[in-house]
Amino acid sequence: MSENSLTTNGESTSALEVLPAVAAEHPLTITEESTSARAGLPGVVSDWSADKQAFPVPWGKAMMWIFLLSDTFIFTCFLTSYMNVRISTTVPWPNPSEVFALNIGGTQVPLILIAIMTMVLITSSGTMAMAVNFGYRRHRANTTALMLITAGFGATFVGMQAFEWTKLIMEGVRPWGNPWGAPQFGSTFFMITGFHGLHVSAGVIYLSVVASRVWRGFYDRKGSYETVEIAGLYWHFVDLVWVFIFAFFYLW
Repeated sequence: MSENSLTTNGESTSALEVLPAVAAEHPLTITEESTSARAGLPGVVSDWSADKQAFPVPWGKAMMWIFLLSDTFIFTCFLTSYMNVRISTTVPWPNPSEVFALNIGGTQVPLILIAIMTMVLITSSGTMAMAVNFGYRRHRANTTALMLITAGFGATFVGMQAFEWTKLIMEGVRPWGNPWGAPQFGSTFFMITGFHGLHVSAGVIYLSVVASRVWRGFYDRKGSYETVEIAGLYWHFVDLVWVFIFAFFYLW
């Protein structure tokens, strides 16, 4: 018997006659195999048009990571420029311990306001992590409360930063000069802390809106609290950036 023939119930059948019947019974298998077998540019075009997803990452989370990556480049440029200016200037740089000191009971306490601001922001990162945890447990009330507490911490930080700016402006700090030394101090300070403060302010609004939707049950109806985690990514990034600003600008 020929190698290209099959025997069924004592009858010889050609393999060429059997293949169309198999293809009709299993069309998806044949199609998938033929698609996966494509190589080169036609295979790329086929995969792209089929909207294949290489990694199971939601679009919202992926877009937030891309945004945070771009923001990382911007803050890196700001801090690198600040360090370059501070190292290259020939005029003495103002002492942060003196510039950012507060008079409490007749005593100059260095960096006390900055320390409180840092503690507030780090604490808010903890409450945000708890909000994400309760969100995945579908605890609507706890998630809402913790997100509003986080937003409250953020608003407190912005308020203290506004007080810090007002104090320095009243003491004569301007983007083009200051009473204590290198004129670049004012421009780098207002640029870096102002850009970060803008992010914190946007985060407060963002968290408040998401918390409102959590309370109204929007994400329960949607079936996912993923947006809470995405908001948490943004907030943790803002906190992390402040750690670098605190280290390079206030402690150096």
